[in-house]
Amino acid sequence: MKIAKVWVLKKHFDGFPKTSDFDLKTIELPNLKDGGEQKLLLESVFLSVDPYMRPYSRRVMKEGDIMIGTQVARIVESKNPAFSVGTFVVGNKGWRTHFISDGKDLQQLPSSWPESLPKSLALGTIGMPGLTAYFGLLEICKMKPGETVLVNAAAGAVGSVVGQLAKIGGCKVVGCAGSDDKVAYLKKIGFDEAFNYKTVKSLDEALRKASPDGYDCFFDNVGGEFASVAINQMKKYGRIAVCGAISQYNDSVPQKGYYVQIPMIFKELQMEGFLVTRWNNRREEGLQALLKWVVEGKVKCHEQVTEGFENMPMAFIGMLKGENLGKAVVKV
Repeated sequence: MKIAKVWVLKKHFDGFPKTSDFDLKTIELPNLKDGGEQKLLLESVFLSVDPYMRPYSRRVMKEGDIMIGTQVARIVESKNPAFSVGTFVVGNKGWRTHFISDGKDLQQLPSSWPESLPKSLALGTIGMPGLTAYFGLLEICKMKPGETVLVNAAAGAVGSVVGQLAKIGGCKVVGCAGSDDKVAYLKKIGFDEAFNYKTVKSLDEALRKASPDGYDCFFDNVGGEFASVAINQMKKYGRIAVCGAISQYNDSVPQKGYYVQIPMIFKELQMEGFLVTRWNNRREEGLQALLKWVVEGKVKCHEQVTEGFENMPMAFIGMLKGENLGKAVVKV
């Protein structure tokens, strides 16, 4: 009998999440049995905290449910010949230290994963956030060499990969972030222009200065006022990938919207929201490309690692406040 720790959603978030909205509990896991469904016992090694958890918690969870989320886990006991003890996998089992699986919902790390590469990157650059950047740029923005790409929340898990992939694709890249340290990081990893949106006098002027001719592609992770300003600086036939709206996730009262129809009509823009799961059938393609670029040093990775399972809520809240540089993960 194995005892697992889990974080449950004690109370649905009202505005910004609070530590009191979570509850730490223990549950008993049954012993594995030959011939049954329960064939694998796994322990979480790294857990992910991501912006999507904020809106999705209301959509898919009840109070008392284990918090949703993904982990890199290690198999500690196996009665499934397809999975040997010690194998690392990616699971979507929520905030828990241990869990049981039949193996059907687990994804093994690519066989070409170098031993020297942190396994936690399977939650970030070589995982869901990296795939989001990859397919958002290729399939929604349809970037082409010589174009100018704008990305906000550019120092985050998705945005930092977007910018680097756009540079690999031969584009000029403009990014914005919420601190001077983050701006310095963006320039370090190859962004052509970067600015702190919290300190500029005018967002419109900052965007115009960074690219006087406007933008061909806009990868939007923020929504809200930023998107309202940026859409007016799109070039004719520009493409906008709507990936996230973190500026609105924690609002108790909905923001009054900006109406996008006029610039969309006269500039003939394409604006499309997307979820990365649309390309699940091409997941291996994306992971292999991202892994190759990371190993070659063409894509740099940065992680904000919080130690300790007991600090999951703190890491989640800090991520929503923008305290992370790159991907926020928790090391169990």
